[in-house]
Amino acid sequence: MLLYRIGATKYANDITGEGARLNGGRWNHVGIPCIYTGESRAIVLLEYSAHVAIHNIKRALSFTTFFVPDNSILELKIADLPGNWKDFPHPKETRDTGTRLLNERTSLIIKIPSVIIQEECIYLINPNHSRIGEVEVRAITDYSYDLRVKR
Repeated sequence: MLLYRIGATKYANDITGEGARLNGGRWNHVGIPCIYTGESRAIVLLEYSAHVAIHNIKRALSFTTFFVPDNSILELKIADLPGNWKDFPHPKETRDTGTRLLNERTSLIIKIPSVIIQEECIYLINPNHSRIGEVEVRAITDYSYDLRVKR
């Protein structure tokens, strides 16, 4: 299966989850590494756009295409998520849920509905999972952000 991430070009090859470890996110507490990806370039661009201020958009962005094994995915349905999972700022309950699943290390990949478009999914890659070596960076494509998305 192919998954996608958008981010600063200088970190395009990173599979340590360091950015999420340093900053936390909807599904992880600060200190817990995680790689946020999605099933399409479009959903990761929407997620990125929702979380970045226009003055913080990097000039050098890239899409990273990952190959991940299909048999390594834990799928969470909306019924499995905390009742406030769509709230902003990101609630403690979602960070607790994701952190628990990442720390359990039972799944290399966690599939979760996107808050922005619930019929689309994001995927958390657990860099501390024993099968992280099966995750491959397949392509890195430069991307010039179209500011019309943020206007």
